Amino acid sequence: MEKWWSARTGGRWPRQAVRRRLADLLLWGATAAPIGYAGVTPPHSRHAIALTLGALLLLAVAVAVSRRWPVAALIVTVLGSLLNGNFLFAIPVFSYLAGRRGATAVPAAVAFAAIAAGGTVLNLGLLGTGAATWFLLASTLLFAGVLPWLVGRYRRQQAALTDAGRRHVEARDRERRGDAERVRLRERARIAQEMHDSLGHDLSLIALRAAALEVAADLTPRHRAAATELRASVAAATERLHGIIGVLREPDGTATTRPADESVTELVDGAREAGMAVRLDGADALAQLPPMAAYAVHRVVREALTNAARYAPGAPVTVVLAADGDRVEAAVVNAPPPAGPLPGPASSGSGLLALAERVRLAGGALTAGPRTGGGFAVRARLPVAGRPETDGLPPPGADPPSAGDPWPVATADEVGRPGTGEGLGEAERRLRDARRQVRRSLLVALGAPAGLALVLLLVYYPVATTGTVLRDEAFARLPVGAARAELAGLPRRQLDPPAGARPGCEHYTDGNFPLAQPTWRLCFVEGRLVSKERIDG
Repeated sequence: MEKWWSARTGGRWPRQAVRRRLADLLLWGATAAPIGYAGVTPPHSRHAIALTLGALLLLAVAVAVSRRWPVAALIVTVLGSLLNGNFLFAIPVFSYLAGRRGATAVPAAVAFAAIAAGGTVLNLGLLGTGAATWFLLASTLLFAGVLPWLVGRYRRQQAALTDAGRRHVEARDRERRGDAERVRLRERARIAQEMHDSLGHDLSLIALRAAALEVAADLTPRHRAAATELRASVAAATERLHGIIGVLREPDGTATTRPADESVTELVDGAREAGMAVRLDGADALAQLPPMAAYAVHRVVREALTNAARYAPGAPVTVVLAADGDRVEAAVVNAPPPAGPLPGPASSGSGLLALAERVRLAGGALTAGPRTGGGFAVRARLPVAGRPETDGLPPPGADPPSAGDPWPVATADEVGRPGTGEGLGEAERRLRDARRQVRRSLLVALGAPAGLALVLLLVYYPVATTGTVLRDEAFARLPVGAARAELAGLPRRQLDPPAGARPGCEHYTDGNFPLAQPTWRLCFVEGRLVSKERIDG
């Protein structure tokens, strides 16, 4: 066994198990203190030490089973209070743990009902204690047992709410990462489509020229055979390109209507013709860019102009292109819309995520966000020679940016609203259920003690006042010196005498609610009434 444990734990106890054992030891020490102190305090009876050790052992059993069977630990503690009254200090603790650790409320509810019923039968039926004693014990069960248990249940539901909130946040993070990854994959597929269209066109032209060369009259047989091989190789390469990249075309995708050789200047001119106030600076900065980077800049400008037209209609827009050594920077800045922001739902930012992926594949970096003085700015920085830059752009698979990050904040939504996957839906359901349980537990924790106390009072009051009520007028007519048998209007039974009551005196109540406390004191000597008085307080 020792070898097996060492192999499983590396010769050490797991840290969590050590913490649990220390917590159990601390729990036992705290609840055993009143029992131990009473046991060692003189005077000592003959069996005081043995009874104290037995009580401490019983408490240790309760602590040992409190994690797996918390209700059983509570029952052991209640039974221990029959042997040692100092177990009363441990009852609230184990009641709280039963609520905190119990998976359901049914076992604890059954246990409390059984304790209440058994205590009632024992005190009123077998021991013959009065209603006041029964009410005191019932109140002790309510406030030392049920109330701490309700608090424990509330804390358990609160912990479940916290856990559900954490799961919800994790599910939303996974969903956002999935959305960002889907945007990146879609943009890569779009780039693959464009490569397929452009390269396929160029390869087709090469094949056409090779076929024309093949039928030239002045071509030697050796060169004609080479031209034939070239045409066949180009045709095979075109088919392979179609098979590898062409499958990425979306079934419902439509071809772009943008001319293949449209420049940023032509794009800006088109925006002006559509009514936008656009200014272009530095159009010559794109001359040295490779085609992929130039097209990335074109996409950045086009997306930014689309955003400005959609979210800031009427606002002036400035497009700045600047060469900075081995880099080219493109910035599109729009002022705040004159009529304020347009109403409508917030964008998910998927358009800028797609742009960021395209710029990243071109070796650049993209930043976007609202300006301090109002408006919005989109900036892209690309290397002239295609060297990758990583500052300012998270790699694929990284967490998507949040609202406080520099990119993206608000842009056109090309893909649509983020989906609600099964993980997110399950997390939201758990969160709703946990919130509902916490509200229910809070209402029960606040209302149940008051309701149970009212029930106890409604049960105790008629029991305590039946046959013990002495009316004011009847008390006034009782003559001092008369024999007890001659006293008219005397109730058929008396209340339990309070602590320190004088011998030979009887106590009655006037029916005061809710506790029906003693109101009248009648003292008898040799069967005759010698004094009568009202008890104040």
